[in-house]
Amino acid sequence: MATGFVFHELYLWHNTWNWAQFFPPSLTVQPGEHAENPETKRRIRNLIEVSGLLDHLVTLKPRPATEDEIARFHTRMHIADIKAKSDFGYGDAGDLTPFGKGSFEIALLAAGGAIVAVDAVLEGRVKNAYALVRPPGHHATAEAGMGFCLFGNAVVAIEHARAVHAVERVATLDWDVHHGNGTQSAFYADPNVLTISLHQDGLFPTHSGSASENGVGDGLGYNINIPLPAGSGIGAYLAAFERVAIPALMRFKPDFIVVPSGFDGCGMDPLARQMLSSEAYRTMTQMLMQAADQLCSGRIVMTHEGGYSAMYAPYCGLAVLEELSGVRTNVIDPWAERMGLWPGQALQPHQEAAIGRASELLQRIPQ
Repeated sequence: MATGFVFHELYLWHNTWNWAQFFPPSLTVQPGEHAENPETKRRIRNLIEVSGLLDHLVTLKPRPATEDEIARFHTRMHIADIKAKSDFGYGDAGDLTPFGKGSFEIALLAAGGAIVAVDAVLEGRVKNAYALVRPPGHHATAEAGMGFCLFGNAVVAIEHARAVHAVERVATLDWDVHHGNGTQSAFYADPNVLTISLHQDGLFPTHSGSASENGVGDGLGYNINIPLPAGSGIGAYLAAFERVAIPALMRFKPDFIVVPSGFDGCGMDPLARQMLSSEAYRTMTQMLMQAADQLCSGRIVMTHEGGYSAMYAPYCGLAVLEELSGVRTNVIDPWAERMGLWPGQALQPHQEAAIGRASELLQRIPQ
């Protein structure tokens, strides 16, 4: 079975203005392009086409999510606020999230793209799918946007899977370098959704994502954070997969897996300090697919989140989609070998300690 691919030109038309507009007007910094700009996503999509991989993917046409679908997670007040600011032509959804005219409709299309990917996988039309959507979503909470995110695309997609397809148990594995606080907040008391976030410790949100955040009430034990120290490379990430993320999935036994997928853990990203290469993302995808084949007939949907290196994120995206589809192209990542030789790529003692603390949470997931 093939891999589905969601993309739309309008995703690139979401306007995030520029960095200087985050701060009071002054002449202390020259205005520059916002980090969450169209170029990285455009280049990922273009490399998928130029490599020839696009010919092997099933194109899934996104549709706008309805306001009722968005409201399965977000408050009506938040939805109305984003719409009003979008119609006005400028607004901020909260905490570093400016947007312009038309962004409300584009955000509906992004959430709808994630829904379309879920439908295609759960209806058996494709084995797995990647939704290259924009704006991202994993920081958005029920009441507000945050961290470049307007609506929680992955959360909306999961709630759709539960409401429409009667999926009982869903797992999320968020490998964006920033903590998936919005996804965590949506399911923090829910024992039927396992949320795992693998991120740089204390990066963003600054006071979110510690291993002690483990769920509440009936959801206690079903939220696992793996905060890795800055400077972590493939050794730390693969150890986190082997010792925490994959064992957690095996204990939980989900019917379906959603991956908020960011490539800002790469060694070239300007907003983080991790050292992953495209080959690291390839290996993590392989490990996840092997677990999914055992647990849920390989049913995986990835929703695109961050990744801000326009010159390197495309190689990461291509590697992940090559693994999802089982089709290798002739494209060679010119940086992967050199990045693999960087000092510190092997698992370090302080990283192992952080992974050990996270692994202690596994026993809280009933088998």
